[in-house]
Amino acid sequence: MVMYQEEAVRAISDLVKTDSSLQKGTPEMPFGEGAAKCLEDFLSLAEGMGFETHNYDNYVGEVIFGEGEEFAVLAHLDVVPAGDGWTHEPFGGEVSDGKIWGRGTTDDKGPAVCVLYALKALKDEGFVPKKKIKLIVGCNEECGWQCIEHYNEVAHMPETGFSPDANFPVIYAEKGILQVRFHFPFDRAPFLYMQGGVAPNMIPGRCEVLPRSIQASRAEKWGLTTRGKKLVCIGKSAHASMPELAVNPILPLLRYFERDPGIRRVIELLFDDTTGLTSLRDETGRLTMAPTMVKFRKSQLQVVVDIRYPATIPYSEVIAAIGKMGLVYETLNHQPPLYHEKDSELVRTLSEVYAECTGQSAEPVSIGGGTYARALKNGVGFGPEFPGDEAVAHQADEYISVERVGLLIDIYKKALLRLTK
Repeated sequence: MVMYQEEAVRAISDLVKTDSSLQKGTPEMPFGEGAAKCLEDFLSLAEGMGFETHNYDNYVGEVIFGEGEEFAVLAHLDVVPAGDGWTHEPFGGEVSDGKIWGRGTTDDKGPAVCVLYALKALKDEGFVPKKKIKLIVGCNEECGWQCIEHYNEVAHMPETGFSPDANFPVIYAEKGILQVRFHFPFDRAPFLYMQGGVAPNMIPGRCEVLPRSIQASRAEKWGLTTRGKKLVCIGKSAHASMPELAVNPILPLLRYFERDPGIRRVIELLFDDTTGLTSLRDETGRLTMAPTMVKFRKSQLQVVVDIRYPATIPYSEVIAAIGKMGLVYETLNHQPPLYHEKDSELVRTLSEVYAECTGQSAEPVSIGGGTYARALKNGVGFGPEFPGDEAVAHQADEYISVERVGLLIDIYKKALLRLTK
């Protein structure tokens, strides 16, 4: 598969060079010029391989292979904003040290390209699937799933499939996702301005505030840097589903003002969890709560919080627990959890493929992240991250190794062969 690996590496590098994060849209380009270009480039690549393709109004596209009962592979071409802390160009597509560097290499342009080359490999070998494989690539996975909504309006979504946007060996469950914006009013806040965060599902790497006065000793205590009249905190960004991997810069800025009763209340409720919301748990883990965006405007502090709740806990129970906080809030996004039995045919088949390709046997796992698998009646997450991998999605210096690209092509090729023959 070396030939396909080399071609795929070039294709991933080229796609990464386009910033496809959410931008101001137009009727022709609903998520901005970058996302539309990325979709056009991906579909052109597939057309060059001889596949039938469809572009549904620059919301979402698909690559078709075969006829019959439909089977879906759901990937996405949009990315979260680059954020801070990079040592490689986030949209440079640099290939060095055996890795492709850039935003989207792992999440999810790299895996999308690997699936496409898996289809090419099957096609080149003369394989004729007994199902219609639909490689569906969306452009709004990170910020609302409008791409999937549009697809359901203009095309037909298969019932079964997988999303190469998660972990191996196979994901049998995904926590529920709830993103809310809490409102904290202040008669006289101890600052004039506060800003941090670029996406609801990404813990920021930087946050800044304009205090009414600067106390050097307190700034030093909380690791804050003075920039003119502002205080800045540099943290470490991470995917909001894994807050343990981040150093959230919002908290030290709030700690600087913790003598203020209003700020103390924010810390207690959203960081110290004095109401016990994070005590909710089941076999898929405990509820996680990550403040990801903060903004102070017009005597009101607004904090966006990303909540990932256990897959078997009812949504009503989560809402009831949030209600006990006594805060004004609005729901920005909710995606119900995904849950399949570990011995279901789809989970079992993909687990076998993983074991055959890697020589490693492992139990299906659950995650806090959310994938397009939720758009299917019978869908699961399947790669690209392996057990023990460094978590790089949504972080600075995101990458995928060249060697991994070849392995992914092999795995996805065998999975598609097994599931559609």
